[in-house]
Amino acid sequence: MKKSGQQYDVIVVGAGFSGIGAAIKLQEAGISNFLVLEKANEIGGVWRDNTYPGCACDIPSSLYSYSFAPNPKWSRVFAEQKEIKNYLFDVADQHNVRGCVRLNHEMLGAEWDNDKLCWVVNTNQGDFTSRFVIFACGPLHKPIMPSIPGIDSFTGSIFHSSRWNHDVDLSNKHVAVIGTGASAIQFVPKIQPTVKELIVFQRTAHWVLPKFDRKMPWLIREVFKSLPQMQKIMRGGLYSALESINGGLRFPRAIKQLQYLARRNIHRAVKDPKMREQLTPDYVIGCKRILQSNDWYPALAKSNVKMVFGGATSIDGDTISGLSDNGQLSKHKVDAIIFGTGFEVSNPPIAKIIQGKNGKTMAENWAGSPEGYLGTMVDGCPNAFLMFGPNLAVSSSAFIIIEAQLTYIIDALKKARTNNLATIEVNPEKSAVFNEKLQDALKDSVWDVGGCTSYFIDESGRNSTVWPWTTFSMRERMSQFNLHEYILTPRV
Repeated sequence: MKKSGQQYDVIVVGAGFSGIGAAIKLQEAGISNFLVLEKANEIGGVWRDNTYPGCACDIPSSLYSYSFAPNPKWSRVFAEQKEIKNYLFDVADQHNVRGCVRLNHEMLGAEWDNDKLCWVVNTNQGDFTSRFVIFACGPLHKPIMPSIPGIDSFTGSIFHSSRWNHDVDLSNKHVAVIGTGASAIQFVPKIQPTVKELIVFQRTAHWVLPKFDRKMPWLIREVFKSLPQMQKIMRGGLYSALESINGGLRFPRAIKQLQYLARRNIHRAVKDPKMREQLTPDYVIGCKRILQSNDWYPALAKSNVKMVFGGATSIDGDTISGLSDNGQLSKHKVDAIIFGTGFEVSNPPIAKIIQGKNGKTMAENWAGSPEGYLGTMVDGCPNAFLMFGPNLAVSSSAFIIIEAQLTYIIDALKKARTNNLATIEVNPEKSAVFNEKLQDALKDSVWDVGGCTSYFIDESGRNSTVWPWTTFSMRERMSQFNLHEYILTPRV
C-alpha cells in the first residue's frame, strides 16, 4: 500500500458538518498542516447520502446550522435535504476549506503506531500518518438492513431509504415499507399518492407530534438578512425551548403534557378506533426518538395503504409475509421493498476498524458497550477524538454537540503544541468516575425506564447514547481542555 510522504498534524475523517466544521476551526486556530479524508466524491455526509422523497430536518433551520455561519435565507422553518446540503457547500466555500478535502478516500482502518507515536490511517488510496486524528464520520453512517429469511430471493427492487434508488419508478406499483421511524414518516406520505398499494410493516409504534413547518415569510428573511441579531434571538429561543424538553426527558412525569399532545395528534388524524389503538405507543414519550409530521397519520388512513402491525417474517420471490398483532400470517405480492430501519447508532461500525495502543480495536475494548470521556476521547486511543462519541446525543440541535466538541478539541490541540506534548490519553480512573456519574444520572430517565426498546440502549443493557444533563453543562465542560484530567507524554 502506498504511503503519503508527509506526516500531518491532524487528519479529519469525514466531510459532513462535523468534518467541515473541524476544518474551519483548525484553520482559524492557525493549524494548517491537516487533511480531511472523505470516502465519497462530494462533501455532505448524511445530507449528501439521504435523498429520499420528503427528506428534511426535524430541527428548526435557524438552530440546525453553525452559530458562526447563520443563514438568513432558509426557505422553510424546517429545511429540506437539498437546501441543507447546499448550505454546507456554501459554508465550505466561504471558509475556503474544500482544498483541504481529499475526495474518494475511504478509510479502511486506523492504527496507532506506539513507536512513532502517531496514527496510520489506511485508505483505498494509500496510507496517511498523523499525530492526531478527528473521527468525524457521524452516527448516521451505516444503514441497518434486516436479515429477513428469503431476502435474497426477492425478484423486485429493494433498497434502504438512506440509499434511495431513484432509477426505480414506484408509480402504480405494489410497495412494501419496513420500519416506521424518522425516515419512513417522511417518505411514506410522498410516495403514497403515486403507488398502487402500500404495505407498511410496523413492529413498534412511535409518538408523533405535529410539525410546525411552513414557508419562511419573505419579510422574516429580509429582517434576518439586515438584522442578524434578530435571527440570533430566534435561535436562542428555539434552543431554550428544545433544551427544556431535553430536561423533561430526565423525569418521565414531567413530560405528560407532551404525551397528551401526541395522543391528541393521533385522535385528530385517525378516525378508526382499532387503527388508532394500534398506532398508539405503549411506552412513555421520549423513550424512543420523538417524531414530527403533519401527513404521516393521514397517509396511513388512505385506501391504498395497508398496515401490518407486526414484523416481516419472510420473503419468497415476489411475496413478503408478516405476522400481525393477532398472530395471523398475511402475505403480500410486491414490486419493491423499502427499508426505513435506521442506522447502527449504539454500535458504531467505525469502532471496528480503529486499533488503539493495546492492539485491540475500539469495538473490542468496548465489548458491546461504548464508553468515552466526555464522549470525545476513548481509553486506549491516544491523540484521537471522536465526534458524536458515546453519550453525546441530545434532543436539541446536533450543532450544539459539534461546536462544543470542536471547542474542546481545538483547545486540546493548541495546548499540545504550547506544552510540547507527544500524546494525550484518557485517564482510566477519571473516565470511570465520569461514566459512573453519567449512568447514575440516566437511571431514572425516560430513556432508561420509559418502557421501550431503543437504539439508546446498547447490547449490554447500558445507555451509551444519551447525554443526561443539559447542553449548557456540556458546553461548559467542553469550554476548555483541562490537561490535568489526562495522561500526558512530552515530546523528546
